[in-house]
Amino acid sequence: MRFETLCLHADNNEKDEWGTLSTAICQSATFVHKGVNIPSEYSYSRLANPTRRHLENTVAALEGGADAYAFSAGMTAITVAMMLFRPGDHVIATDDLYGGALRLFRQVNASNGLEFDFVDTSDIEAVQKLIKPNTKLIYIETPSNPLMQVTDIKAIADLAHANGALVYVDNTFLTPYYQRPIELGADVVLHSGTKYLGGHNDTLAGFVVASTRQLADEILFYSKTIGGQLAPFDSFLIERGIKTLPIRMDRINENALKIAQYLKTEPKVKKVHYVGLPESKGYDIIKKQSKGFGGMISIEVESSELAEKILNNVKIFQYAESLGGVDSLITYPMLQTHADVPVEERNRRGINDRFLRISVGIENSIDLIEDLRQAIYGQI
Repeated sequence: MRFETLCLHADNNEKDEWGTLSTAICQSATFVHKGVNIPSEYSYSRLANPTRRHLENTVAALEGGADAYAFSAGMTAITVAMMLFRPGDHVIATDDLYGGALRLFRQVNASNGLEFDFVDTSDIEAVQKLIKPNTKLIYIETPSNPLMQVTDIKAIADLAHANGALVYVDNTFLTPYYQRPIELGADVVLHSGTKYLGGHNDTLAGFVVASTRQLADEILFYSKTIGGQLAPFDSFLIERGIKTLPIRMDRINENALKIAQYLKTEPKVKKVHYVGLPESKGYDIIKKQSKGFGGMISIEVESSELAEKILNNVKIFQYAESLGGVDSLITYPMLQTHADVPVEERNRRGINDRFLRISVGIENSIDLIEDLRQAIYGQI
């Protein structure tokens, strides 16, 4: 089946005994055994739940993985995936990461004995220079959050595997509809399912997708030991959102490109970070490894006063901390997603008081452009 069909029919073999077209919500913590020593697929919902399993099978099929596991949030997914490593193991990670991932790595994983180096992973030579005998993982976001750095997944995978390391790719921004990291050599794919997979800003979710059965079994051990699995009703909501993923992503992609092109012409906007612009540093790589550019744009405006004015003036865009839904959102990373990153580091990377991140939704692009224009020039 092709991708659009998989979004609806990837797990048709898992229909329940009543033949419900919409996935049934199995709101049960435990399951009755059929008898002593009679195998049963379900016993306790922390281990497996029919509604969640349907969703996990769908996500695994979309990413081309051996299996997938659904969690209560994207950060839970990353936490479980990082349990595969031991004190003394060395991790190389994209320096431009979501702030929550940076916080986990620096304040939790590092305190538990993992060693980290952060680098612009779009620079393959810089990554290669950091590899050590104890390097066990290269962790990348591509495009990265919020500067939209693009990393060559295949080049990183080849480098990592030649040195006995795994590759994790956070595929939240592009989704498997536009980018399939496992086909490019990634060992594990991560998602904040809260974002584009769910698509409606109505529930939290996270996913770990493993490329092999061996990795899937290792992740399953930590999943059932630690907990944090996605609840049945939330699984239903994410699975329902996935059904419209291709349609939403194509509209979002179309809108984002038009908005980025407008922002390039706006004199009060000094920088536009969007991977779909031909002048973008990672444009050639994104064209090679992805089918689309996604809906994330970051901008630097001429002053902090203007940044605050835009946030206070928008009417269709909503000033809110998230991304990937049908509604267009605008975020102030220095106060929200990256507030825990040291000020010096934020400023060095350009995440300053003039920097805004935009998540484009499915509204009419003309209305969105007009909203940004009036927010820039209108009165508060």
